[in-house]
Amino acid sequence: MEIGLKRLIDEDLAAHVEESRKFNAASRAAAADQPMPDPATPEGLRQIRERLASTAQAGGKAVDRLAEAGGRQVPVRITVPEGGEIRGVFLDIHGGGFYLGSAAWGDDRNARLAEALGVAVVSVDYRLAPEHPWPAAPDDCETAARWLVEHAESLFGTGKLAIGGASAGANLTVATLLRLRGLGLAERFTGAALLYGAYDLSGRSPGGRLIADEFFVQAYAGHVADRTDPDISPLYGDLTGLPPALLVVGGLDKALEDNLAMAARLSAAGGDVDVRVYPESVQGFISFPTAMAAAAVRDVESWLGDRLAEE
Repeated sequence: MEIGLKRLIDEDLAAHVEESRKFNAASRAAAADQPMPDPATPEGLRQIRERLASTAQAGGKAVDRLAEAGGRQVPVRITVPEGGEIRGVFLDIHGGGFYLGSAAWGDDRNARLAEALGVAVVSVDYRLAPEHPWPAAPDDCETAARWLVEHAESLFGTGKLAIGGASAGANLTVATLLRLRGLGLAERFTGAALLYGAYDLSGRSPGGRLIADEFFVQAYAGHVADRTDPDISPLYGDLTGLPPALLVVGGLDKALEDNLAMAARLSAAGGDVDVRVYPESVQGFISFPTAMAAAAVRDVESWLGDRLAEE
């Protein structure tokens, strides 16, 4: 077992703290001037989705395709490197609190990852809550993962796979791996990059209680009596037999405690875990135009590159 707790905070990140503080202050001021509508109302949800969609820039390299496995279908968006041999495939599960986002929102980031590592990136366009609550999203993510296991070699010339996601996508990544393990397929993935996930939606753990009142919890799983089901709250699952995991989280993120709990559970289950905490960083920081975010991106790329290089 290899535990990365000694690498919690890289001392070199101290150089980026002041910039992050200034960026966070400017972001708070902007949010105060333009508060978000209430997503619990149909009109507010529509407005939020329209506002965020207007800021998303879909790239021109990605290709849409329909993935099919186990009698189910799900749209996926595929980005491949410009040239050279494809050395692996990364299954990307986007964030957005289970009720926002799309595969296309990650086009720029996925294009960078494809070029940096020479990999194909397959992003899942899973169904969103509250129109499609649990288990729609993990059903779709499982479908895409099984499709890759079956077809990656013929489509991309490689069977080497990795998986990951941010926020809700990190939750869905672990839920997907738990489903795959039940099918004997989790071992096909060489690593899981988990960015600031929410792993307890039951509100029973200290970290889970910090997010218990968030809209996304009710939208996604409010209809479930016991949200400790590992398919909803992976923190409560049997985490043995999962691939190596990188956990990335900000020091100011409300999900910090939840991520440290997940890291501890994975380690206790015998997993290979690497935890990275980024000071003065909040939820979603990896998409910010800051040196701290750039450092995190490089760390994720380096970690994934190492996993995909393993024989």
